[in-house]
Amino acid sequence: MGTYLYFVMTYTLNSGIKGSVNLSTKQIQDWIESYRVGSKYVTTVGKEYFGLNPELVADFKVHNEFSEQREYVAAIQQPTAASKSKEQLADAYSQHKVLIQVECKCGASYIEESAYKRNKWGCKECGDIVFLDSKKGMVDTVKGKAWDMTNRYFVER
Repeated sequence: MGTYLYFVMTYTLNSGIKGSVNLSTKQIQDWIESYRVGSKYVTTVGKEYFGLNPELVADFKVHNEFSEQREYVAAIQQPTAASKSKEQLADAYSQHKVLIQVECKCGASYIEESAYKRNKWGCKECGDIVFLDSKKGMVDTVKGKAWDMTNRYFVER
């Protein structure tokens, strides 16, 4: 059986409930892809099944060796495995960046890059919140396909 490096992922549901789960680098890559495209994520953690609906997740964080939750784990890991998995984790984040097209009622209209698909975003011009128009889906932009986010009209959340 191979040696796998696990990371603690904490997440907050839209309801405010927080949770955490230990995931391998591959599982984190799969989760990020599910979160990016909005598909339900199911995996096994130990002998249990774990499922998470990205539409219900407000935010998440994968803790690395600099996080306080990881201090005790770092002592039992070999440095070569830690540095390799850190590179894999960085690759997983960079591969799954998505574009967001922001259209704000202040008149701002621009395209931003995000590490993952979001339900809301702050306008960089006025600071107001813009929301994901999931019914409109992805739109064509000069930079490629992007998720449309707006506050110019009501969108279902």
